[in-house]
Parts: sequence; structure tokens; C-alpha cells
Amino acid sequence: MQPMRRGRYLARLAGSGGDVERAQVLRGQAFLGGTVGVRDADRFDPLCRHVLIEEAESGALVATFRLMPLGSGREIGRSYSAQVYDLSVLERLDRPMLELGRFCLAPGQRDPDILRLAWGAITAEVDAMSAGLLFGCSSFAGTEAAIYRDAFGWLANRHLAPPDRRPGRRATETVALAEAGAAEPDPGMALRTLPPLLRAYVGMGGWVGDHAVIDRELGTLHVFTGLEVDKVPAARARSLRMVAESGPV
Repeated sequence: MQPMRRGRYLARLAGSGGDVERAQVLRGQAFLGGTVGVRDADRFDPLCRHVLIEEAESGALVATFRLMPLGSGREIGRSYSAQVYDLSVLERLDRPMLELGRFCLAPGQRDPDILRLAWGAITAEVDAMSAGLLFGCSSFAGTEAAIYRDAFGWLANRHLAPPDRRPGRRATETVALAEAGAAEPDPGMALRTLPPLLRAYVGMGGWVGDHAVIDRELGTLHVFTGLEVDKVPAARARSLRMVAESGPV
């Protein structure tokens, strides 16, 4: 991936161990209680490509995420998601795949250009490896499912993965979306409480598993999310590629 720019922001791949450490510190703020200087690091980091989104002028890190390329579904067992979901239904997919994980924003960052640039960077990586499936764990803050009744009900009613793509249970603590979700969810409340990344996924035709995983260590509820690249609406794919093809100015 070549560096790319949108508005005030620059996206690039981590170029050193120091870059990865900066990403891990931001992840620590997002996922480990906001303690300054604490890093979120795990055994998957050396297997991934880390993307940093920075303010172009100051170099301040405003967002980060990591990408794990897989040659086909036969390799999906080594992904992060496969540690908490049974992904055997995806093993027969022959095309390359890309796992997206640990996406987070710096505190107070809400500029939509950051998310647009992130998706441009993801698109560049998807195109470079001809990935057929983008997948990962989308995280809801906290571990109390009740506050996401509308979101869970809306996802269960409208965006469940088809049976031949739907992950099985592997984690110890899980919550069924249909059981925890509202029977008649408020669509407006559902969209307001969806994580931005998950909102983008489903807006492009993505789907989710039928249960959330309770992650006590990170203090989140994970929902497995998949996006079949060939099914992204043509207009949306064109707009993403326009960002992906933009270089730094």
C-alpha cells in the first residue's frame, strides 16, 4: 500500500517497530481502559500489516488497524477471529481473504474523513491481493448486551450471514443476537449505537454472525462481520477506489 491522503490525514503502513508500538499504545487507550502508555499487544501482531492514520502536518496518530492476509479459507484457522468463532464453514472458500482487526480511533476523533481514508487503505490492500472476503470482529464498547438491544435486534432481523457463511460458537461467553435484541428494534437507535466500522460493513452489504462474544479482557462485545468483495455495490466500490488511488500531496 502506498501512502494516501484525504483532507488533513495521511494513511500509511507501519514502517518500523516504533510505528507498531505507537499503534499498540493507541489500541491500549481504546481497549484497555484508557491508561496512558499501556500497550495492547498479542501474538498476532507480527503476522499482520499495521496501518497508521495520522494528521499530515503534526504526525499525530488518529487511528490504526491491522490486516492479516490469508491465501484462502484453508488458512482461516490461524486468524484472530478463529480463536473465538468456529469458522469451519469458511474453510472451503478458495479466494484470498483479509482479516481486519483492532480498528480504533484516538479519543475525541470523529472526523468522517478518517473512516473514509481507512476504507480507502483497506480497499488498496483488498485489491492488491484480489481478496474475495474481508472479515473480522466488530467491537461494541462494554460487556452489557442490554444497552444494544436495538442494534442486536436490527442486525439479527436484517443482516445475519447466510447459513453457509455463519460462524459457530467457540468462545465460553456468548450472547445470541436474536435473544438479546429487541423484537421490534428502533432503526434509528440501532444505527446510532453501531460501531462506525460495523455501520460501514453493513452499508456495503456485509453480514454478521448470529451471536456476540463477551471479551472480559478488552471490555467489549465482539460480533463477527464479513463482507464479500464482489457484492459491494458498484458505486461504493468506485468511490473507495478513488480514495485508494489517491497519493500524498
